[in-house]
Amino acid sequence: MQAPEANHASQPQGPTPTPPRPVTPAGILAASLERLVRRLDDGFDPGFAAELRAASELASGLDPYLVRCTTPESADLRSLAERTHAEDWQRYGIDTGLVLEQEMLSGHVEGQLLQMIVHAVRARRVLEIGMFTGYSALAMAEALPGDGLLVACEIDADVAAFATRCFEKSASGKKIDVRVGPAMATLADLATAGERFDLVFIDADKSGYNDYLSAVLETDLLTPNGLVCVDNTLMQGQPWTSTAPTANGTAIAAFNDRVAADPRLEQVLLPLRDGLTLIRRAHEA
Repeated sequence: MQAPEANHASQPQGPTPTPPRPVTPAGILAASLERLVRRLDDGFDPGFAAELRAASELASGLDPYLVRCTTPESADLRSLAERTHAEDWQRYGIDTGLVLEQEMLSGHVEGQLLQMIVHAVRARRVLEIGMFTGYSALAMAEALPGDGLLVACEIDADVAAFATRCFEKSASGKKIDVRVGPAMATLADLATAGERFDLVFIDADKSGYNDYLSAVLETDLLTPNGLVCVDNTLMQGQPWTSTAPTANGTAIAAFNDRVAADPRLEQVLLPLRDGLTLIRRAHEA
């Protein structure tokens, strides 16, 4: 179990956190091209070498350019991200068997997109399935009106406590209601209580995506014109490349196929970070 924060600061400082590893298709491609460029020598054809360097520059510059051209994150979100990157995540997930890492953070650009979506759909109530340290939850809460509510589902109590401490230090954290426990049980409780949401963000265990979407749609947790956002639907490129997929890659490929084949739904997959799919009910003309 995680020690209370009052004692946490007095513990010996651990090693300097390692920078995040690439976990998106663009990031993985950029890192691969950079490695190839470092292997160039005078024996390569000059035209080939120049084209490879240009491809590397194109790929590696994309994410930094997106960050530069996107509205800056708030001080509260920046603080939450810094605390997440500084934490030793090997100490977490013991009780739930989860493997947690800083790369699970949604981050600046995706956070700003989620804020834009909250504004665009004029959401007053948001449901998040899978919270981690709460970056996306806080980003969406900042865009909600003063009386808005975001219910965040998180299975790991220690991670939920970490996020809650960050929320308590923020201006919009009071809009967030954290529910700890298996998400399907929380969804059932919310449906029984007659709760409905204008926006649902799914970013939990990938094997559960089909069940989460079905629960949201079939128990009327989503308002008639509501929107569902699903994260990691590119899963590092595994659904379309020849690389042997992981269990997560297989689950995401199956989920994407299910959504694309469902005539009740309309969807678009955005190539932002590791993929973000927007889903709505198809309405007859």
